[in-house]
Amino acid sequence: MVRVLHPGFYTSIQDLGRKDYQHLGVPISGAMDLEAAKIANAILGNNEHCAVLEMTMVGPKLEFTCNSAVSVTGANLSPTLNGVRINNYLAINVNKGDVIEFGSLKKGFRSYLAVSGGFQTAFVLNSRSMYKGVTQTPLLQKGDMLAIESKNYVSNKNASIKPNTDYIENHIIQVYKGPEFYKLNAIQISSLFDKDFTIAKENNRMAYQLNELIENNLKDIITSLVLPGTVQLTPSGKLIVLMRDCQTTGGYPRILQLSVVSINNLAQKFTGNKIKFRLIS
Repeated sequence: MVRVLHPGFYTSIQDLGRKDYQHLGVPISGAMDLEAAKIANAILGNNEHCAVLEMTMVGPKLEFTCNSAVSVTGANLSPTLNGVRINNYLAINVNKGDVIEFGSLKKGFRSYLAVSGGFQTAFVLNSRSMYKGVTQTPLLQKGDMLAIESKNYVSNKNASIKPNTDYIENHIIQVYKGPEFYKLNAIQISSLFDKDFTIAKENNRMAYQLNELIENNLKDIITSLVLPGTVQLTPSGKLIVLMRDCQTTGGYPRILQLSVVSINNLAQKFTGNKIKFRLIS
């Protein structure tokens, strides 16, 4: 088991999400940065679907009540094991009584902690991803006991992982044309791709809003399918980029769609960061 001594700012259990329930209005959820989550599991030899901890800006303080192994990926939140600094992207054995804690944010925004065998929390609608209204709680709470296997890591000397983490600081967001892109005029299209946009304070697992406006004379659409990565243009000209916990339908024009890589990229951005859209031809 893992005891939560302090939950951090916004820490939840996430896996690759629940993908077969959108017709019931259930969001996909899952790790915001799927690449980092998958790598965390791969380092330990876990199946990529194993549940991990997603930590946002300020990480938790965790005590292990059994032996295990961990890996930390994504943002650099200055992790320590019993007060000694540990590095991201390594397999590290932990023993009963060991404490992992996170400090100041150095790079990125969201970090991932995997354990041997994955976190064995509630499995709801084919996923362990926490989401309000689906799981009992959307976030970790102080005193929570998280079930894990008692299993250390055994090194496979014939295997290695060399992740490319450049995307964490890359400000280029690659996009495809959305269903209503064709309704934009030349001035609107130029504004989309020529200017830098700033991440607004309104950013979370549901959506990222951007500060700069696009002149908008488009009418709302009939409520239609939206996905993580859909970029909506509101009547005020504000852009909203839907993320992993987004609703399943929406009525604003869907002018762009982020690539999977760019959703991971944007998940590592926070208030005040600049981004620039680049169209995938």
